[in-house]
Amino acid sequence: MVLEMKIPSPGESITEVEIAQWLVKDGDYVEKDQPIAEVDSDKATLELPAEISGVVTIKVKEGDTVAVGEIACLIDPSGTPNENTSKKETVSTPVENQTANDISENKSTATTYATGEASPAAKKIIAEKNIPTNTIKGTGKDGRITKADVINAVPAMGTAPEWKGERNSTQKKMSLLRRKIADRLVSVKNETAMLTTFNEVDMSYIFKVRNQHKESFEKKHGVKLGFMSFFTKAVIRALKLYPAVNSMIDGDNMVTFDYYDISIAVSGSKGLVVPVIRSAEQLSFSGIEKEIIRLATRARDGVITVDEMTGGTFTISNGGIFGSMLSTPILNPPQSGILGMHNILQRPIAVDGKVEIRPMMYLALSYDHRIIDGKESVGFLLAVKEALEKPEELLMDNNIESALEL
Repeated sequence: MVLEMKIPSPGESITEVEIAQWLVKDGDYVEKDQPIAEVDSDKATLELPAEISGVVTIKVKEGDTVAVGEIACLIDPSGTPNENTSKKETVSTPVENQTANDISENKSTATTYATGEASPAAKKIIAEKNIPTNTIKGTGKDGRITKADVINAVPAMGTAPEWKGERNSTQKKMSLLRRKIADRLVSVKNETAMLTTFNEVDMSYIFKVRNQHKESFEKKHGVKLGFMSFFTKAVIRALKLYPAVNSMIDGDNMVTFDYYDISIAVSGSKGLVVPVIRSAEQLSFSGIEKEIIRLATRARDGVITVDEMTGGTFTISNGGIFGSMLSTPILNPPQSGILGMHNILQRPIAVDGKVEIRPMMYLALSYDHRIIDGKESVGFLLAVKEALEKPEELLMDNNIESALEL
């Protein structure tokens, strides 16, 4: 009996998905549980496994948006692979067998007096910018060069008197996840009163702690002692001092949380994703490091779930791993605050009246000014700075070995 493979629901409130990529061809034989397609929702990319073994008949094309529950393909358990499916050859149709439509198509692609000629508007730009017409492909009727063809052919018009070599471009449809991220970023700018405040932190003491204990920490816990556990601990302490930053707007209400689900921005295979460390306040340094590695690995492998990326109360974004010196991180709605980390540079600073070279990092806090005042935002960022510069006292209860579980 032929099985109808339907689009499963990737998560609550998701009603449609996009077929990002078929991993098999029409007529291929697949084994049960074999991944046969990648499906994009507006929150994650998921694999679609075959429910039974058999021959696949694809019903939905790549790039199509389909509703949850719609048939994606058929699987015939009694079928055999169709070897001719991928070996079809294009056979030219003799003139005497062509239909009226065929003849019409041939006429539309035939060379005419207008082929390669430019429209008046296009001619004006070509003359002004001295653009060689042999570099422009006409897309107008009968191959005529339009104004848009000239503009698209030369993205930086007038910067060079002549062209050497090829000038190519590619066009690829953005994934559903990427398009959803784009919509969310625009909505944040339009719907929140987002501001950013800055500070800097001396990372000397954290470097000292890591250098002294990184080997024993990794030997004991199987993970490296990174910066993110220190920053997560510092953020949680600051959120407890300034609870408005751990809040969000719900209609006319301000919702403040007494738990700390910290979102960590990660560059995944399909774009930026933000998995969540649940109840991070209950985790040790090693627990945070292990959870970050687990979530980041799942994100980069494209197998992270929607549930693992929703429900955060505050976000940490580390642009420093890409070399960013300073930035204004954008809010992760409906959250009201996000901390931006940046790269660490050896810079001269004044210490007790003397100039010293210290490993310094700029910090940025973007916040929704509708519910977070300037005093709270500045105080929050200062609390993060203080904890990072005095981690033994403010994050480790004056007992480094105990805090690191060594």
